[in-house]
Parts: sequence; structure tokens; C-alpha cells
Amino acid sequence: MDFLKRFLDYLDGLTARELVLKTVYAIGAASAVLILVSALLMRKVLSDIPSVDKLDEYTPSLTTYVYDINNQVIAEFSVEKRAILPLSRIPVDMQNAVIAMEDQNFFRHWGISPRGILRALLRDILHRRSAQGGSTLTQQLSKLIFLKPEKTITRKIKEMILALQIERNFSKQEILALYLNQIYFGSGVYGVQSASKLYFGKDVSEMTLGECALLTGLIPSPERFSPFNNPDRAKQRRRLVLQRMLAENFIDAKEAEAAAAEPIPAEKSTLFASHAAYFVEYVRQQLEPKYGVAQLWKGGMKIYTTLDLTMQVPAEEIMEKYLARYDEAAAKNRAAAPQPEAADGVEKSSVSLQGGFVILDNRTGAIKAMIGGRNYRDSKFNRVTQAARQAGSTFKPFVWMASLMNGYTPASIVEDSPMAYYYDGKDWRLLEGATDQYAIDLAIQPFIGNKDFKIWVPNNYDGKTQGRITLRRGLEQSRNLSSIYLVTRVGPTLVADVAHRAGIKRNLEAVPSIGLGTSLVTPLEMASSFSTFANGGIHVAPFGVLRVTDNQGRVLEESVPEETESFSPQLSYVLVNMMKGVVQRGTGAAAARLRRPIAGKTGTSQDSKDMWFVGMTPDLTAGAWMGYDDFMSLPMKDWTGGGTVVPWWAEIMETVLKEQPVRDFPVPDGITFVTVDQGTGKLALPTCKKKILESFIKGTEPKEFCDAVH
Repeated sequence: MDFLKRFLDYLDGLTARELVLKTVYAIGAASAVLILVSALLMRKVLSDIPSVDKLDEYTPSLTTYVYDINNQVIAEFSVEKRAILPLSRIPVDMQNAVIAMEDQNFFRHWGISPRGILRALLRDILHRRSAQGGSTLTQQLSKLIFLKPEKTITRKIKEMILALQIERNFSKQEILALYLNQIYFGSGVYGVQSASKLYFGKDVSEMTLGECALLTGLIPSPERFSPFNNPDRAKQRRRLVLQRMLAENFIDAKEAEAAAAEPIPAEKSTLFASHAAYFVEYVRQQLEPKYGVAQLWKGGMKIYTTLDLTMQVPAEEIMEKYLARYDEAAAKNRAAAPQPEAADGVEKSSVSLQGGFVILDNRTGAIKAMIGGRNYRDSKFNRVTQAARQAGSTFKPFVWMASLMNGYTPASIVEDSPMAYYYDGKDWRLLEGATDQYAIDLAIQPFIGNKDFKIWVPNNYDGKTQGRITLRRGLEQSRNLSSIYLVTRVGPTLVADVAHRAGIKRNLEAVPSIGLGTSLVTPLEMASSFSTFANGGIHVAPFGVLRVTDNQGRVLEESVPEETESFSPQLSYVLVNMMKGVVQRGTGAAAARLRRPIAGKTGTSQDSKDMWFVGMTPDLTAGAWMGYDDFMSLPMKDWTGGGTVVPWWAEIMETVLKEQPVRDFPVPDGITFVTVDQGTGKLALPTCKKKILESFIKGTEPKEFCDAVH
């Protein structure tokens, strides 16, 4: 009170002129302080504002697309699903819908709308909220590209300044195009092109008026107005957009009513539900280390692959159909004979069969189809490229090729007789003289119970022997003892070398049992090796990527087949011709339904843990495997590769090959055909009942005639 009294007394002592001067000085000082504070505030606001010059160089996170051989999209790599289009590719209805809803004065203002800003500020003050709303398309664009999603006065000022700068440097058409390519439409998609594919499964240029209106209605809150989450609310938003467009004279009443009656999507387009998930991951693992995570996932690359969806899709469906059927049969079998619980407490009946399937182009090595398992979401383990399993009898063609290289012919006689091996501390050696079960039992009797003495007595799948048979019959009937007989004579080291030359990459143990497929291999290795025989002895490395381009269309890499001459065309043809007999008369007879030349080999590994079939046409090689991931034996005693895998292999290939012409494997120079007796392999006489037209390398055909009637 004393201070106020003294201040009033002081004012009373001033003249009128002095009072006016003092007041002016005070106002001036206050104004100067206010200007200084405002300048400092604006300097702080503008100090970190980005330059719109960078908008010309602006590259948003783009989607990398993976294409099949027919340029169909298989999958996408993206952090944000987005595609950039010029305004000419975006329907006028989409442009008009966005303008009608988001910024009716877009073509008339200069970046900001004072009336809109004032209206938004009044609303914010009345509701005691921070600044929001009142933004033009240009302001929204500046916020989307340059600013953080915070709601503050400072950010609003920056937004307006940036909008003014953008308007000064870019045309309205350029701004609208940037906005339509940048705006978020929910579910991780940005821009109208990606949104059109997600919601309608079509290119943006094909969208109808109703679809344009529906997308526009999503912009303020994509999840809230999503037709997938709330179809009724989505319809209301679409009608509101159409009413705004009608009010702006962009459409007439008839068009609005027709658009409002269009159905809305109930689920995401299948364009985003990829087939060939295992193949896509196979491609990613190859390209990501080469180009980096940022380039692959954000760079908008185009990856053109060898995959053919017309082969892949039916293969996936057919394999699943058969494996599901086998699961049911296995479950019934277990129910009839209950199994003990596993060590982890999970019943074995809860385990599902798994499968792997791959198709290769024989000439180029291109991967045309790849199925790494039944469900990629459940298990990302690729059983085509990663599952090392015993090949079983599918490995025998390598033994037969090694034999052909050592002078054997399809008519050569081999033994299918009992035999036994013992281990001398360094190698496995044949137990001489033990040529029948009685002799074997007699020879090993003194050593039973001796821990230092190891004995191996192999046998055939059916437990029987056929004695002396031709090389061809041994392969067609998949005789284990004949395979071991051949390995003993040509040497397991040569067999391993043949397998490596054909295309097997893994280490192989050079032991007598190598001919029974005890080594571990993958389905891709087996298919690649068999394709070497079908390709006239020339091995081509499997590959999945044809070409990679950047987002400007520049070619970053282009594949060329990697060829290696592994075997002569003549040896390869003779082997393939014998393998045709596996389908015509042998264990792969279920594939004969294709009614075309097929060569192949079935396989069942030890204890029935793996079932195989790898088959070839002159153009394609397809490998199929079936088993349990935990190496459990298949429960049905009569299940073999020929009885379980060949049927679904054949149904897949019947679909794949239905439009392809029927042709046989080409015969190279130096091959001659001779009719021989099936039993003895000698030249056939008219009296021989079982004859076959056999192929030989010229000069190796038999010279003796059959001396018995069969």
C-alpha cells in the first residue's frame, strides 16, 4: 500500500507532457522486449526447419517387388508398403475426392488457409486442446515428410512456413501427386497404389468412383474407418465423401447413388497373401547380404525370379492334400496301436508329416517351384535347401553311373545274393565265402559277444534275394544287395566322386553302405544331381534370381547359367534309359499315369524315416521328400517312397506338364539299340518270352545269344 501511495504521489507531481513521454517510453520498451522475445522464439522455431529444396530429392521408403517368370507378383519386401506413381496414373475421381474432403480450396490458396487456421484455433481454445486441424493438403504434406507427429504450437508454425515454401517451389499438380503417394491408408500401406492393391486387389488406375471415395474416407483414421474393422462406418464415410464431391460439382447425383451402392471389401486382397514363402525367403537370404537391409526393404527394387506360379500353386495344394490324408491314416494306425509318450511329454500323434518339393529346369538350373514345408508361418525351416536327410535308394543312380564308367552295361550280370562285412579296424571288408545265410551265420558265430568285432549283414527291403540279375533289373527293382555288390567292385570313393560331380555338395562317407543312401543330402541337391543326367551329363547350378533392378530400372545383376561337363552324353543317356524302367516296370510305376517318358528313382531310408522320389522329363527334374522333422519312423509298415511320394509327385507333374508336348529324351551320337533277353542280358532269340530293347554305347552291346527260353 505504501508503494502504491508513493507511485500515485509521483504521478501527481508530473506535468501532462512528462506523463505522456513516460508512457510512450514504457510502451516502446515493452514493445522492444516483445519484439526481441518474438524474434528469439522465431529463430528457435526456424533454426531446425528443413529446406524444401530436399523435396526434389525426397525418396520415401519404397516396396521391393518379387516377380515370377511371368511377371506375376509373388511377394513384397517393405517396411512400408508403398509405390510412387505420377499424377496421370491416378484416377481423377481419386484426386477430386481427396480435394473435396481434405482441402476444397486447394487450387485457390497459397499454401495455408487463414480462415481454416482461425477456425481450428477457436475450436482448440474452446475445448482447451493443443493446436490441431485447419491444415491444407500442402500443410499435411509438409507434416508427413518433414515434421514429427506432435501437436504443438511450434510444430504448427513450422508446418505453415514449410507449406508456404513448398507452394513457392512446386506446382499444385506436383504437390497433389506427392500427397497421394505419401498418405497413410492403414495396414502398413502408404499411397493410393498400394492401398488399391490391399483393399481391392487391383491397380489404382482401375478403381471405381465408389472405391476412390472409400479410400478417401480412410485418411483421417484408417483403422477406425477400415471396411475390414467396421464396414458400416466405412460405408457412412464413403457416403460423406460422395456428398462432398456432389457439393463441389465433381459428380452428379446419379453417379453418387451408384457409387454408394457398390459393395465394400470384406478382407484384404490375396495379392498380399504370398505363395512360395519358402522360395521368397531363399531369395532374401541370397540378396540381403549383397545389397543390404535398407536397399532390399526400402529401396523399391524389382527382383525377377525363375519361379513359375502356374507350377508352384497347384504343387502346394496337391502336396498338402496328400500329406493331410497320410496324417489321418497315421493317426488311425497309432490309435489302433497306442504309442508311448515322448520324453518331452508330447504324444507322437500330435506330430505332422512334413514334405519338400522342388522343380528345376534341366537346361538352365532355374528353380521353377519350391515348397520347403507345409506352412511357413508354423515353421520357417526350408526342407528343400536345409533338411539333410538320408536319400535311401534314391542314391543308387550314382552307384550305377560309377559302374557304367567302369565298363558295366545295362545287360551286365550282378549279384543279388546274401553277403556280410566285417570291420578290421580301418575298413569294412567282405566276408569271403559267406554267400548264403547259413554260411554267414556260421562265419560270425565265433565272434558273437565280442565288442571289438563289428559285423554288417545288409539285406533287401523285401528280405528276399534274386541271385544273378541284370544291372537294369537291379536298378528297376531297387535291389540293395546288388548296389552293395557294385560299390564293392567300383569302390565307394568313385561313387562319392560321381555324386559330387553330379551336384551333391555335402561330404559323403566312402563306405560300402554309401550305395544304400546312408549319407545326408538335401532335396535340392538330389534334384540338381538328377537333372545333370537328364541334361546329357552337363551340370547346371540351381538358381532362383534372373535379374535385379533398382527403383529407376537400372539392372543391378543378371544371372547366367553355371555349366560344368560332368559326364559324357552317352553314359548319361544309358543311365537315364535304365531309370525310365523304374517308372515303366519298377518301384516308381505310379508315375506311369503321366503317359510320357519319365525317368526317376524312388527311395526309402533306414527304418522308414524318409520317403523319396526324384523324377525327370527331358525338360524338368522334380524332387519330392516326405518324413517327420524329428526323424521318427513312418508308422505304416507298407509305406515306401514308391507307394506314398510317387502318387503326389505324379499328380503335381500331371498338372504342371499338361500343356507341354510329349517328347522323349534325345539320343546322342554313339548309342545303339539292341533287343536283349531280360533275364540273362544276352541277345534275344525269337524264343525268348521277356525281351527288351536296350541301349548301349556302341561297341559294348552283348555278342552272345540267349541259350534258354524264359
